[in-house]
Amino acid sequence: MEAAGYATLSRQTGLMREMRVVANNIANSATTGYRSEGLIFSEYVQSGPGQESLSMARANIFNTSMEQGQLTQTGGSFDFAIEGDAYFMVETPQGERLTRSGAFSPNAEGDLVTMDGYKVLDAGRAPVFIPGTAESINVGADGTITADGNAIGQIGLFKPAETHSMVREDGVMFRVDGDIEDAEDGRMVQGFLEGSNVNAITQVTRMIEIQRAYEMGQSFLETEDQRIRNAIKNLIKT
Repeated sequence: MEAAGYATLSRQTGLMREMRVVANNIANSATTGYRSEGLIFSEYVQSGPGQESLSMARANIFNTSMEQGQLTQTGGSFDFAIEGDAYFMVETPQGERLTRSGAFSPNAEGDLVTMDGYKVLDAGRAPVFIPGTAESINVGADGTITADGNAIGQIGLFKPAETHSMVREDGVMFRVDGDIEDAEDGRMVQGFLEGSNVNAITQVTRMIEIQRAYEMGQSFLETEDQRIRNAIKNLIKT
């Protein structure tokens, strides 16, 4: 295979990977707290002794959109949304994780947990406790929890010291490979949930573009394959 064929194959591989990313975004367009993901293509040059350099495409850099999702009012006492650059912190079996999905509820022990049962952490990174005897629960913009008029704790708001240190895990969960600090510019809203920030129309449009680009590359490879086959047949005849 000639250089053009190898370059096209590398591009096809990247397009297939981007198609999976776009399809996942569309599938999560209604997922609470989901952050849209993109794939960045880069170029690298492959060369060796006595060989011509070959420009190849590589698609292995994932980019997460931090754009604010739309807030939807639910009226739930334990539904929370965040305005601004901040995240909830939850405790998972794999360690502490950040998320924007704020659909919580107290478990049988009174700990505030996610829908998957992960404990929500307070400003001191300890589990948030909700008294079962409380008749009313109110949460302020800074996360301060008030039960029947008495302050009992504060839901923590955090953010990574460096945005690029965030690694997506399990859809709406992020691992931070670096330092995590308190978020001072985040604001919590009770009785609301933040929707996905996926623009479904944009994603569908991009999916069509990827499909057309892939079909064009496939057509080139098929033509190149037929050309080589014909050249071999002519060589055998002679």
